[in-house]
Amino acid sequence: MGGFSMTIYDRSVRELACGLFERGLGHRAAAAHLGVPAKAVEKWFLTYRAVGRDALLDMGAHRRYDYETKVAAASAVVDGGMAGPEAMRRFGIASESPLRSWCRLYREGGAAALRPKPKGRPRKASAPATREQELEREVRRLEAQVAYLKKSIALKAELGLLPGSGRRP
Repeated sequence: MGGFSMTIYDRSVRELACGLFERGLGHRAAAAHLGVPAKAVEKWFLTYRAVGRDALLDMGAHRRYDYETKVAAASAVVDGGMAGPEAMRRFGIASESPLRSWCRLYREGGAAALRPKPKGRPRKASAPATREQELEREVRRLEAQVAYLKKSIALKAELGLLPGSGRRP
């Protein structure tokens, strides 16, 4: 059974990893000791080295970065040739993933590509309705109301609920 599986490890496992890193173990030895894939521990190790223990322990809590931080970090890496871990340390970025994403967007569209996107469904641009369109909309509303009332009257007549029908429940 192929496919991509990503396991999320809780804070306690990352705390154990920090203890191992502090004792001088590398990511492979720490992974073997913890029984966690080396690729995951390698990312933890990079975060630990770049921004420290607290940032590693806070991983998983989605942090928000402002526009200026994104542009400065991406520019430092793309234009200035700064290494990723150094940019993470300098700009307080807890994970390598957002930095990579910002760099890709920055290369493709410059600083403007990192601007926050409006949330939600875009509003329909609608020109003000003409008098004729307003009247057509009102006619449709009234036609629907008349149709509803006709059905209501027919149903009441069928059930004998109209005055003078002689039947009352």
